[in-house]
Amino acid sequence: MNLKKTLLTTLAAGALTAGIFGCGGEEEKSQATVKVGLLHSLTGPMAISEKAVRDAEVLAIEQINAAGGVLGKKIIFVEEDGASEPATFATKAEKLVDIEKVATVFGCWTSSSRKAVKPIFEEYKSLLWYPVQYEGMEASPNIVYTGAAPNQQIVPAIEYLIEKGYKKFFLLGSDYVFPRTANMIINAQAKAAGISVVGEEYADMDQTDFAAIISKIEVAKPDVIVNTLNGTGNVSFFKQMSEKNYTSKEYMTMSFSIAEEEVSTIGPSILKGHLVSWNYYQTTKTPENDVFVAAYKAKFGSNRVTSDPAEAAYDAVYLWAEAVKKAGSFAVDSVLSVIRSGSVEFTAPEGKVVIDGKNQHLSKPVRIGEVAEDGLIHEVFATPAPVSPDPYLTTYDWAVKAGLQPLN
Repeated sequence: MNLKKTLLTTLAAGALTAGIFGCGGEEEKSQATVKVGLLHSLTGPMAISEKAVRDAEVLAIEQINAAGGVLGKKIIFVEEDGASEPATFATKAEKLVDIEKVATVFGCWTSSSRKAVKPIFEEYKSLLWYPVQYEGMEASPNIVYTGAAPNQQIVPAIEYLIEKGYKKFFLLGSDYVFPRTANMIINAQAKAAGISVVGEEYADMDQTDFAAIISKIEVAKPDVIVNTLNGTGNVSFFKQMSEKNYTSKEYMTMSFSIAEEEVSTIGPSILKGHLVSWNYYQTTKTPENDVFVAAYKAKFGSNRVTSDPAEAAYDAVYLWAEAVKKAGSFAVDSVLSVIRSGSVEFTAPEGKVVIDGKNQHLSKPVRIGEVAEDGLIHEVFATPAPVSPDPYLTTYDWAVKAGLQPLN
């Protein structure tokens, strides 16, 4: 696909909105359109992160519509608010697939929300595009995972820290499945490398007081904090660390859920020098990213920033559209058949991505970044080529020996 041409056409033509598709009746509209679902937290502690993901999906939909749509149809979307509650995500997912009869759904952030909706998509034989890095140990036939598997984020980040001489890890995360499974992986990896884990603490998703946890960090004296906090927990933790005048010089952190949106909210002066691990940054140097960033800012405001989850969500819409075109059908079975052939790819802002037909994850480049004073994240390490997804870490001897199992 010629992404640059498509995006430039969109910028020139202007955005199309979900509700503008002809003036005929409902039957005429249904013949001219295809309906998809967007399912994200627009309220609650996860809204700080998920709004950017939703916005990127809307941008991709509008661009595809401006370029002629998919199989002659314009895409319209039905939006539901998961409200940062797994049970709400499940209810809204069932509404989208059973009542709204959407062709596919783009949604979720936390692994708790994904696991809550997973049985619904499997029962209804529908299709979810999940856009966020996660802990792995999963490969549903009804989910395409466009964020990083653990070998594309967690494992290389720990390898980077070890290579840089960090030897005492403190594991800090929100109390749900992603941080706990991620830390299970990190403990096994650290043990194999002879690295000490000097502390492991979890905070409630809506926790705002981190004084007790910070005291434990002070006692443990780690040389790096491996951070899997999510949502507003990141805001509270880093601001309270800053109030004690702790910077990356005193306590370096490697974070897996802090992207440009969170940096903007927490404050670049607070996060300057801290490390993150993703597959994409707003500063990623590709021609496709230059156009993506320009289009995103043109639509949502010059002060808005892109991020890895937003980019992965944007990719998901284009990958679905490509799979539909190859299948010649919006039917889930037909789309999945094409996906499982391993032939669906997209020249994305992060670089070329390909859906692995065996596990429905993407091959992706790995990038370690450092937060700068300008509020952006700048790459300090990158793999020379995309890394094939390994959600169960079967290619790592230490992981196989540890007998890692998913935590529900």
